[in-house]
Amino acid sequence: MQMKLMLVDDHPLFLEGLQYLLKTHGIDVVGTANDGKEALIKCRTLNPDIILMDIRMPECSGIDALKLIKAEMPDVKIVMLTTSEEDDDLFEAIKCGASGYLIKNTTAQALVDMLSELEKGEVPLSPGLASRILREFRHSGLNDNTLSTRHIAEDTQSGQLTERQLEVLEMVAKGITYKEAGVALGLTERTVKYHMGRIIERLHLENRAQVIAYAASIGLIEGREKS
Repeated sequence: MQMKLMLVDDHPLFLEGLQYLLKTHGIDVVGTANDGKEALIKCRTLNPDIILMDIRMPECSGIDALKLIKAEMPDVKIVMLTTSEEDDDLFEAIKCGASGYLIKNTTAQALVDMLSELEKGEVPLSPGLASRILREFRHSGLNDNTLSTRHIAEDTQSGQLTERQLEVLEMVAKGITYKEAGVALGLTERTVKYHMGRIIERLHLENRAQVIAYAASIGLIEGREKS
């Protein structure tokens, strides 16, 4: 796996253990930091592809560091790796540009697999979190970083999304995994991922969380009427 990864956590033992784990799976850990402020400084020189970052840290929290790093280096993918399952942390991270949100009780293999998928454009979310993101976006609407509802509706009505893509989108918005969506639609998991990639490309959305927001904005989560 050819990626440059940076780790940010204020617990040295966890940091060292995670670094060793990732290296055994062939993942290049280019650097570590113990808080958000140090992460920002090191990120400027290390130029990582992906950052795994905790939320609860002294000096500068993971959320604050996320905002600062994305402002300077928008192409860096930042995944929150934390013990916090609080909705406020989850929603704030996603809205501020996090490429994923993982709980620390995930298994080693699941983490490695998710990092691999992240390189391919997918968004790693711990089980159960996608539906919570969906509920939040339904309640608050799209944020400033996503497409407006008007433009989204225009894209759909102009035929930019196919019927199959809308079916895939509806399922992803409900928190169904790519594999489960494939079984339900009679497609391979790889084909479902292909459709998701095309949806993101056509709608100019950056990640799965924004796709969920898109689906909420046009009512797919309530069930789509067949024409």
